[in-house]
Amino acid sequence: MAEYSVRYKSNGNVVYSCKYHVVWCPKYRRDVLKEGADVRLKEIIREVCTESGAEIIEMEIMPDHVHLLVEVDPQYGIAKLVKTIKGRSSRMLRQEFRWCRTRLPSLWTNSWFVSTVGGAPLEVIKQYIEQQRHV
Repeated sequence: MAEYSVRYKSNGNVVYSCKYHVVWCPKYRRDVLKEGADVRLKEIIREVCTESGAEIIEMEIMPDHVHLLVEVDPQYGIAKLVKTIKGRSSRMLRQEFRWCRTRLPSLWTNSWFVSTVGGAPLEVIKQYIEQQRHV
């Protein structure tokens, strides 16, 4: 197993290492994240993370759910990041992909999963997310 050393970041006020595994799904777990919507969603997530100063460690878009391994400044917060990603992506994907409007009353469920990645080695989490495409 690869050895992992913690690298800390700083925002001037806080020194941190806050990594999260986040998963969320389209409403009714519909498989709408395909045929270009998956590629566009990755672009939107990258854009939001860049704007918020979050670092994407790993990301996988499945037709019916999203996995994101991300490091976030604790003063910005994981909840604000996920809310921004889901809000912007819902608006943009529903504008750009008709089936995201016609098959769903809203793109995302209100709920989502988040887990800090302090207990498991980061490489194990990254490998899990990478393997989701092949499950």
